[in-house]
Amino acid sequence: MLTLVACGASSDAAEEAPVNVTPPRAGITATTAPAPVPTPRTVAAAQSDRPVSCAAQIGAAAAARRAAICRDVSPATHPPCNVANSCAMIDDEIARSCALFDGQGAPMQGCGPDPKSMEAAADVVRRYYAAIGAHDYATAWQQWGDDGRPGQSFAAFEAGFAHTRSTRVTIGRLQPGDGAAGSIYQPVPVTVESTLDDGTHQRFTGTYVVRRVNGVDGATPGQLRWHIGDAKLVRAPVG
Repeated sequence: MLTLVACGASSDAAEEAPVNVTPPRAGITATTAPAPVPTPRTVAAAQSDRPVSCAAQIGAAAAARRAAICRDVSPATHPPCNVANSCAMIDDEIARSCALFDGQGAPMQGCGPDPKSMEAAADVVRRYYAAIGAHDYATAWQQWGDDGRPGQSFAAFEAGFAHTRSTRVTIGRLQPGDGAAGSIYQPVPVTVESTLDDGTHQRFTGTYVVRRVNGVDGATPGQLRWHIGDAKLVRAPVG
């Protein structure tokens, strides 16, 4: 079954998505694109209990371009910018790096949208479901923050998706978030559709609240990034 507490927004219109110092090299400009809906090929690969590679998800050439952007922006010595990793993991490293250097000099090639924007908040939810769709539960877990989802172990989180074959999220219309106690809270309305191992289709609707610390002294890079803070989803009719 799909674990709601583990489940986890974008443009003015509803938008679908399926299921993260060396100066950057110039000449590569791109934004972090939503990951594709899982295909029979990616589903079959996922059944091996290993995350589906980005190359398997979107093809070798497209994955290589995404990995190149990741290497351009990442300050890590050994970044996860490898086509053998899930697209969600690569995108998470891109987002992490762009947020880390936001406001320090000219914008880096390959970064977008603005790391502080509500569109960037919506991308957290997209990456969350993209990671789940690729069976990359470690990357999905980290969308809740550096320490994962509060009050839940990683093992329990992963087990919640044991019978989920595929999943995708539709992001609804975004409205500006609210600020309180040094943090910004961005609501992200969603419709989540999933297919279980036995072919059962499920649909959930609700809202994720994505949070980041707003320039508080002493805040860590992880706190300054958008991360999932809360999720309230309810079962909805299918069809």
